[in-house]
Parts: sequence; structure tokens; C-alpha cells
Amino acid sequence: MAGKAPLYRKVAGDLRAAITAGEYGSGARLPAEDELARTYGVSRGTVRQALAALRTDGLVTSRRGARRVVLGGGARLQSFEELRSFARWARSQGEEPGGRTVAVGPGGATEEEAYHLRLPVGERIFRVLRVRTLSGSPVMVERTTYPERVGELVATMDPGLASHADALEAHGVLFSDALHTIDVVPADAADAELLGCRAGDGLLRERRRSTDPAGLPVEWSQDRYLPGTVAFTVRNSSGSRAMGRSLNGS
Repeated sequence: MAGKAPLYRKVAGDLRAAITAGEYGSGARLPAEDELARTYGVSRGTVRQALAALRTDGLVTSRRGARRVVLGGGARLQSFEELRSFARWARSQGEEPGGRTVAVGPGGATEEEAYHLRLPVGERIFRVLRVRTLSGSPVMVERTTYPERVGELVATMDPGLASHADALEAHGVLFSDALHTIDVVPADAADAELLGCRAGDGLLRERRRSTDPAGLPVEWSQDRYLPGTVAFTVRNSSGSRAMGRSLNGS
């Protein structure tokens, strides 16, 4: 049927949910392929596709000829092979995403902002400061700079909107590619107030430049996460590179 999700995604989703719920703890073995095939009424090939998806997410081992072993105590991961907004990723993990805009307004692009947005220094841009939550708990402070054409749309949005990216898509602003840089920075006073940590505490920072299908920058963002809430994983191979984000449960 058109639009129906592949069977392997349902199998992978069910297994991912079971791992997240603790039904299979760290080091536990999943049922054998033939047992999973009987349980779901699918072929072993479909089961292998599902297990491959879990392996890509870093949830299970990848040993051939052996039952898969659960890794990492059930950490939930998002593969960045598919570019998704924070809100869509959170919902896929069973979390309720939230957002609160603290400040939004126009200004002149700094050298850094101009470089990443490919604009002249001093060009009119919009800066947005937001706090992001997962199931009501603050986990990240988001500082995003938009070119004027995009920022004017964001400035009119509900301050409590969970996802600017999803709303921008409705206006034809598409996010098709992103470059990520990850490091650790000390929390400043605004971070401390919004996240409930202390100024100077280490925060995981993700700097991201997103572009549209034409290659034009649509955002330059610096997201600062509380430690112990979200982690990033990178999986490399000779044929492809995959990057993921994981949610560390408390």
C-alpha cells in the first residue's frame, strides 16, 4: 500500500522501544533471528534489516552468526543520516519536546555570523534565544541566527512553539543539509539561569550550519546541552559516515 512504512521499521521500532523500556538490559541478548521472524510474521531478511537499523543506531552489536547483544544500557539514539529537527527526534524517542523563546530580534551580522550565513558583515539578521525541553525538563539552550528572510518568519511565531524548523517547512523553508561541530564550553549566566546549572559548568555544544536544497544557509545555531542528557555518536565506515545523537536517561 502506498505510504505504508516498511515492515523492518516496525520491527526495529518495537525492539528499540523494548530496549528503551529496559526489557533488554545492557549485555542482554535479543531473541534469535528465526524467533523474531516468527513473532512478527516476517522473513529473516526483514529481521536482519531491522537489526541493521539498531546496529547503525548503536543499540546492539553487529556480530554475524550470533544473537545480537544490547549495548549502552538502553540509550536512545538518532541517526543523523536523516536530518531531523530536535522536536521530531525527541518524539521518535517517546519524549515530548518543548521550547520557549526567551528573546528574538534583528541586528547586524557579526563576522562569525556573516561567515556562516554567507552574508556581508553588518547585514540584517535575526537572533533567537530559546530553551528546549524534553518531557518538561530543560536540556538545552539554543542560540540561532537566521538570515533576514527566515528570521522575519520566526519572529512572528508563538514563543511556546516546540519546533521552529517544522513550522518553517510549512513556509517553504527546507533544511536539507547540516554541518555539525561539537565541543565543550563553560555555561554563561544565561545558560545557568535557563538550565538550572552553575555558571562555569561544562556544557556540550553543538554548532550547526543548515542549508536549503539550493545550498543557501538558513540558520547558524549554537546549542548548549546539559551533560548527561544528550550525547552524540559518530559511526564511520569506508562506504559511508553516520552521526547520531543519543538521549541519556536519568
